[in-house]
Amino acid sequence: MAFAQHTFETYIKDEHNREPLPGVSVYFPELEKGGASDSDGFISIPGIPTGKYTIEFRYMGYGSLQIEQTFPVPANDLPLVFYLSPTHETMDEVVLTSTRSTRTIEDIPTRIEFIAGEELAEKGNMKPGDIRMLLNESTGIQTQQTSATSYNSSIRIQGLDGKYTQLLRDGLPLYSGYSGGLSLMQIAPLDLKQVEVIKGSSSTLYGGGAIAGLVNLISRTPEEKRQLNFMVNGTSALGLDASGFYAEKYGKAGITVFASYNKGTAYDPADIGLTAIPEFERFTLNPKLFLYLNHTEIQLGLNYVTENRLGGSMDFIGDKSDSGYFEKNNTDRVSTQFLATHTLSEHTRLQAKNSISLFKRNIGIPGYTFGGEQVSSFSEVNITVNNEKTEWVGGLNLWTENFTQSDGDPGQDLSFSDHTLGAFIQNTWNISGKWTLETGLRGDYQNHYGSFFLPRFSLMFEPSDRLTFRTGGGLGYKTPTIFTEDTERLQFRNVLPPDISGSKAEKSTGINLDINYRWPIAGDLSLSTNTLLFYTRIDDPLVLTSDDNRTYRFTQPEGYVNTQGIEANMKWGYKDFKLFMGYTYADVKEHYANGTSPYPLVAKHRLNNVLMYEKHENFWVGLEAYYYSPQGLNDGSTGKSYWIMGIMSEKKLGEHFSVFLNLENLLDTRQTRFDTIYTGSINDPQFRDIYAPVDGFVVNGGFKVML
Repeated sequence: MAFAQHTFETYIKDEHNREPLPGVSVYFPELEKGGASDSDGFISIPGIPTGKYTIEFRYMGYGSLQIEQTFPVPANDLPLVFYLSPTHETMDEVVLTSTRSTRTIEDIPTRIEFIAGEELAEKGNMKPGDIRMLLNESTGIQTQQTSATSYNSSIRIQGLDGKYTQLLRDGLPLYSGYSGGLSLMQIAPLDLKQVEVIKGSSSTLYGGGAIAGLVNLISRTPEEKRQLNFMVNGTSALGLDASGFYAEKYGKAGITVFASYNKGTAYDPADIGLTAIPEFERFTLNPKLFLYLNHTEIQLGLNYVTENRLGGSMDFIGDKSDSGYFEKNNTDRVSTQFLATHTLSEHTRLQAKNSISLFKRNIGIPGYTFGGEQVSSFSEVNITVNNEKTEWVGGLNLWTENFTQSDGDPGQDLSFSDHTLGAFIQNTWNISGKWTLETGLRGDYQNHYGSFFLPRFSLMFEPSDRLTFRTGGGLGYKTPTIFTEDTERLQFRNVLPPDISGSKAEKSTGINLDINYRWPIAGDLSLSTNTLLFYTRIDDPLVLTSDDNRTYRFTQPEGYVNTQGIEANMKWGYKDFKLFMGYTYADVKEHYANGTSPYPLVAKHRLNNVLMYEKHENFWVGLEAYYYSPQGLNDGSTGKSYWIMGIMSEKKLGEHFSVFLNLENLLDTRQTRFDTIYTGSINDPQFRDIYAPVDGFVVNGGFKVML
């Protein structure tokens, strides 16, 4: 029998460029025998009996190949060579814009996470009216609810306060300052192409404010084929979302138009007399014009959002009484976007961008009203020069922000006017085939707090196509602001502005190490893993404190805040099944003269688990489960741990129509089930921290039309 055994030897290459493919899974189903190709694309599998066998070739990003081979192999057929063809998904390269580079995700040393394609559509089905859930289901990111009755929320990255995260739209900072409080609840995801997230200090990229990281929302653009999408969604909490997106090219011009209508009904699942979901009505309109001229591309856009939101006492909202607690938010948001890219030569590109944003918001609670208007702008000119080995990006920025208070406490005026001028330069260098280095330097001048110099670096090492190491770090800063999670909870009542002469900017140092490994185990089974180690320290943090008269002022105690931890992700793939497993460990502490204490509202341990069954472009169903460990609260107590589970599904009915159904929070996990959300009376509630969901089990479903 030993003489009847043969060895299968072959080379496996890319069908288009004839380059060898390392790590290809080669499997004999009948023999339950297999292996993976080496760095030269070569594989040798001994012990093959005489006969005819099926051989399966599988490689991530390439179409599967199945052949039949008779053993022994005739000598004139040697050496055997097989070719794999890239799938269509891989050929559509993912170009990331957050680093201003022209490179694809595979070539960027800076660690960037992105949500795109089917994953974005799946998460968008769960909450078609806003992006809160879309972000909250990623490791290392937690959306923090700042109002028990109005649903206001902010983004926390790696446990740090929401003021340290920059939220961008197409690289433009449209949601900063006063306009950031309701931003997560006022962005519908239907017109998004992808979402890019950079964790850790990113101030060198976009200036002050990105100490914890940045989230860049990338809009869809016209393609050669017309896009016309509609989505209608309803919820068991009597919510309604209707949105539409249209995009088309007309020769040297193109347009996109996005419009949505979102309506919420006052909802109190705990039957405590207070809204978990407020009554609201919102309308969004976002048209864009694209011009494709000789060597120049221009984008012009306008975004308009108007919303009336009312939360609080169910009796008050239902006109059943003339008294009771309420929280009103009336907002109007208008912003413009301009982007022009001119190609000077094959290797040189000049770009100019600008946005102007007008935001009005009035907040009302019993006996108090706060309101104001923010006018902000962002302008940038940059130039990119690249060749085969290196890429240079340099430019100038100007930020302006003016806030005028219209209503508030007598004698309290939080109005201010800021501007920041910045210059930056960035270099990406292919040191060798396996090493790539990205370095950057920014210099900013802020009219109240002076100059800042911010270096950063990112280094990527790829010892093989399966394994990638990335490490990076940099400095950051954040100038004092009145718009924080703490002041948002107070509706800015009795809050004094920061003392410019007696305060200084918060400064940060951050570093991270990222490891990616892709393993085509055997046959249809594959595994992708990612591990991120992170550390960020913030010196001179600004803290909101109160005195005996319940007046709140900002102070800077001697000390610092630091966050350190790990994010681990695993993605298993087997035929039509995918299992995503994520774990976040975030240890965030405050270090002041009176000692060290945990940072409030941080789940030190979080689990993200999603099991998906997906028939491509036809049907998918998923089961998700998320765990949050106990969180320390601002009143000195500790919240409870909890799980959230849900089921999501979508089925295509023909080429242009699909229906979806989601069961959110199957366990009906609510803070009101195992803890309180307020003290005092229902007519004068003193709200506690919101660390768990308050809306409970909700069913939502609807349909999508794609023409």
